Amino acid sequence: MRVRARGFTYIGLLVIVAIIAVVAAGAVQVGAVTQRRYAEDELLAVGLEFKAAVRSYFEATPVGTPSAAPNSLDDLLRDPRYPSVKRHLRKIYNDPLTGKPDWGLVRSAEGGILGVYSKAEGKPIRQDNFPDEFFHFRGKKNYRGWVFVYGVVCTDEGCELPNRENRTD
Repeated sequence: MRVRARGFTYIGLLVIVAIIAVVAAGAVQVGAVTQRRYAEDELLAVGLEFKAAVRSYFEATPVGTPSAAPNSLDDLLRDPRYPSVKRHLRKIYNDPLTGKPDWGLVRSAEGGILGVYSKAEGKPIRQDNFPDEFFHFRGKKNYRGWVFVYGVVCTDEGCELPNRENRTD
């Protein structure tokens, strides 16, 4: 009788270990999805900062000079058109999805920066219910479709960028 009881206890222990493993794997998966959703929300906030900085750069054009887009992201940190320090952005943010300050740039026909986008691979989790500023992100198949741009017309299909060739990676 004792031998059978030990076998039953061993099988019960294996079942409990298997259940714990399945629950742990599910928790890791839920944690990964939660982390990616957080990174997407952070990307929206950082993208809005870049868009506002490009707008600020345009609106701060010195009197008597033609309005132009910044030539580099560093121009948003310290506007070269002014002798004193004029900032439109506090720092070049890291892309929340890649962890690097390596952004894709949307350039005007003249070569100035109109906006940024993430170079992250993968399909966004969020497909709908965007804030009004990002209505054109609805249904995008990848993060490169989330273009944070100023000075172009955006519709439900996307933004009318000057030329697709003006996107740099």
